[in-house]
Amino acid sequence: MLTIETQKEDNHDLLIIKGEIDASNSVMLDQKMLDLKNAGSKSILVDGSGLEYISSAGLGVFMSYLEDFQEEEITLKIFSLSPRVFEVFKILGLDQLMSIYDSKQAALEV
Repeated sequence: MLTIETQKEDNHDLLIIKGEIDASNSVMLDQKMLDLKNAGSKSILVDGSGLEYISSAGLGVFMSYLEDFQEEEITLKIFSLSPRVFEVFKILGLDQLMSIYDSKQAALEV
């Protein structure tokens, strides 16, 4: 089961992800990211504290937006991933390509 909640916080759009992202529901994440991009968001914060699992399909969604976001000067910051989920990002080298922080506070300070 996956839920993705969107909130507006100051100048940031917050995506709160709970559950597991896999091939069957990664399209949900893709749609939320696309909606924020199309709405003109310039700062997207992803709360990964409730993310229990992410498959390559889910990681692919984040990857697919990296170039677009860079071109459009949209910042994407992910925070509060569990050690297990962070390890998946790290194994694939995504911790080098994406901004991943220990906490929301750390993400906001940068």
